[in-house]
Amino acid sequence: MNSFTISQLQRFSGINVFSIRAWEKRYNALKPDRSEGNTRYYSVNQLRRLLNIASLMNSDYKISELCSLSDAKLYELMTKNFAEKISNANDEFLISQLVAAAIDFDESHFDKVFSRAVMNYQLEGTYLKVIYPALQRLGLMWSSDKITPAQEHFISNLIRQKLNSSIDMLPVNSQSKKHWLMFLPEKEFHESGLLMANYLVRNAGHRCTYLGSNVPFESLESTVKYLKPTFLFFFLVTKDDEGNDRDMVSLMLKKFPRQKIIVAADENRLLRIKANKNLILLSSATQLKELLN
Repeated sequence: MNSFTISQLQRFSGINVFSIRAWEKRYNALKPDRSEGNTRYYSVNQLRRLLNIASLMNSDYKISELCSLSDAKLYELMTKNFAEKISNANDEFLISQLVAAAIDFDESHFDKVFSRAVMNYQLEGTYLKVIYPALQRLGLMWSSDKITPAQEHFISNLIRQKLNSSIDMLPVNSQSKKHWLMFLPEKEFHESGLLMANYLVRNAGHRCTYLGSNVPFESLESTVKYLKPTFLFFFLVTKDDEGNDRDMVSLMLKKFPRQKIIVAADENRLLRIKANKNLILLSSATQLKELLN
């Protein structure tokens, strides 16, 4: 759980492998350990260091200067310049800092980053540009055991609080002809992405019935029969070691031929699912937004 490959650093930090290797070679930015097979691996402290370097890249400091600083100095610089830095924050800075807040259990930092994102992008833009990409990175970290359940629960609960407050402010549109049934399948419990999708669908003026997590298939069948929704929308987050995704989606296509089935998941995971005319695969919140327009 406490070590990362360089490709995982790229996925979790948003910094490409070429840059990580260049900074490491030229500036000694990171100090990886080595496996018996001489493969680099990095600690959670190295990931946190990389997130701070990435967040300060657009400051007045050169990358060579940032890489030469100790972890303590980097943190001091982040703290000292946070107000100025966050006032000019871009997407990557905000995403990286949300990931850092999760790693450090820092609710105050999360609130500051979230508030700045809302000022920059308003509420919907914050969920599209910042929260969803951060959730994707954290989901990858969780599914590969790179963050603890406590860290995942901590940040998920903070995000759920924000989302529930946002959803409560939206009107309920029971007259829309487009009716979305939103749920997580059995053994799926991570609701943050589904809640965000719920917000986007409701904000677009569509009717939405939200079932929540771990919905048994038999219960889903009876609900679809009763409500006759237009769309069935669900997320896949929990690691799929047995290749069950394809079988589950095939069963849904067979049982619900009159509904469009929309699956949201990591792009690599979606590659395992066979295409179908009644199936829509989404790997980003932006794709969902385009579908709603």
